[in-house]
Amino acid sequence: MRIYEKLSAHSQEIRATHLRKLFDEDLDRFKKFHAEFDGFLLDYSKNNITTKTMDLLYELANESHLKEAINNMFSGQKINTTENRAVLHIALRNRDNHPIYVDGQDVMPEINRVLNQMKTFSDAVRNGTWVGATGKKITDVVNIGIGGSDLGPAMASEALTYYRTDNIRFHFVSNVDGTDITEHLKQCQPETTLFIISSKTFTTQETITNALTARQWLVQALGQNAVEKHFVAVSTNTKAVAEFGINPGNMFVFWDFVGGRYSMWSAIGLSLMIGIGYDNFIQMLEGAFAMDNHFRTAPFNQNLPVIMGLLGIWYTTYLGAESYAVLPYDQYLSKLPLYLQQLDMESNGKSVKKNGKNVDYKTGPILFGAAGTNGQHSFYQLIHQGTHIIPADFIAPIYSLNETGQQHDILLANFIAQPEALMKGKTPDELRQEGVTEDLIPFKTFDGNRPSNTLLIEKITPWTLGALIALYEHKVFVQGVIWNVNSFDQFGVELGKQLAKNILPELFDKNKKLKHDSSTNALIEKIRIKRHG
Repeated sequence: MRIYEKLSAHSQEIRATHLRKLFDEDLDRFKKFHAEFDGFLLDYSKNNITTKTMDLLYELANESHLKEAINNMFSGQKINTTENRAVLHIALRNRDNHPIYVDGQDVMPEINRVLNQMKTFSDAVRNGTWVGATGKKITDVVNIGIGGSDLGPAMASEALTYYRTDNIRFHFVSNVDGTDITEHLKQCQPETTLFIISSKTFTTQETITNALTARQWLVQALGQNAVEKHFVAVSTNTKAVAEFGINPGNMFVFWDFVGGRYSMWSAIGLSLMIGIGYDNFIQMLEGAFAMDNHFRTAPFNQNLPVIMGLLGIWYTTYLGAESYAVLPYDQYLSKLPLYLQQLDMESNGKSVKKNGKNVDYKTGPILFGAAGTNGQHSFYQLIHQGTHIIPADFIAPIYSLNETGQQHDILLANFIAQPEALMKGKTPDELRQEGVTEDLIPFKTFDGNRPSNTLLIEKITPWTLGALIALYEHKVFVQGVIWNVNSFDQFGVELGKQLAKNILPELFDKNKKLKHDSSTNALIEKIRIKRHG
């Protein structure tokens, strides 16, 4: 019997077994189903699994040649097959600086050069030696990007607020909706604002549209010559950067072996380095590097990314779960679910295998989440009593960076209670013993048997954040390997953008003949009549 058939058959056994029963029958369940790594504790005992389940999943990983795939990524092989590219975000945090080759060339010298360039510039902004056109220090940094050029720096900047300088405010603009940049510019003064334009090609429509708006705002106040002192670029298109008015000496490059959603470790993280300083940025890289080494070397049954990735495969492909929740119990991590949405759904939201054939099984889940305890008063109702089975990751630090009375203990009590409630539920007999009337018992019954991981970390630091993000990157990689999809392209992002470029001129020209479907034609006609006569 093939491993897929074994897992499918085993899933029927698991469906018939309640988590309560599994805990009652095995008092050592936690001991069997937890793993630790350098201040990280992953408790995965509250999952619908047995030892047999995990053994079958490790067999699946071995038959999928996961170890070989890991080694291929770390050695610089071109595992992004549809774009013929290496996948080397891991090189950006390669802190022992061992050579990593792409097409016979060691990429580390250039990575280190850009890192040093970032240090020099970020230090200058932080200490006030980089000044605006009128000689005033920078008080506001506006990062303009979209997708990975926004979500990573924005998430990490929020997560590491505690470590940020108090002398500079940070803004992240991504939406092409003019409201986004307008509201941020209201908080800034042209003389003291620095813009970081993050676009690999320097042609991304949303980013360049916002950049042009920012430049117009600045030029109206300070003149064209001020652009060079108030704009820098993270890009590879030197010509377009120079035409914009940015000194190419103030352009920070990154590489085609770094995908957008994996780029916060590169110059895309320039705004973050300005915020937290070079040393803290390096600590974040060190944490990611430590997780990289753990992922590369630890046995699968002790390997946090592998275990989490396999559990995701188990629920999505074999138990039919369509969604997945990430629930951080720390306000600093409030943007983590949004960041992981892109990481996970853009990577593995695929229906075609690497060989070009359609998959005949479920792949990437729908990811959502919010900071606890806010989520408890929002969507947890559906997780507890809805008709969907939604595996969840609960994440919390043992120590708060802002200890205030009993607040963190209250937070941690909720963090521990929610997975227990999801696992146990509440039976009609328990409700009767509490004196609940019969007419209310159906409404107050909780089936339980709802799965979750609990990830406990010591404290939110640059190091632990780096390790945490790398953990999820590798989890997604594990799933892509086993699902046999390319986790590193994103062609699905492009179609709507291409159509939008065709539609834009049609909104202005009422004489232009429309050749879309009847719905699209009607919408275009309505908008161009109302907006452009």
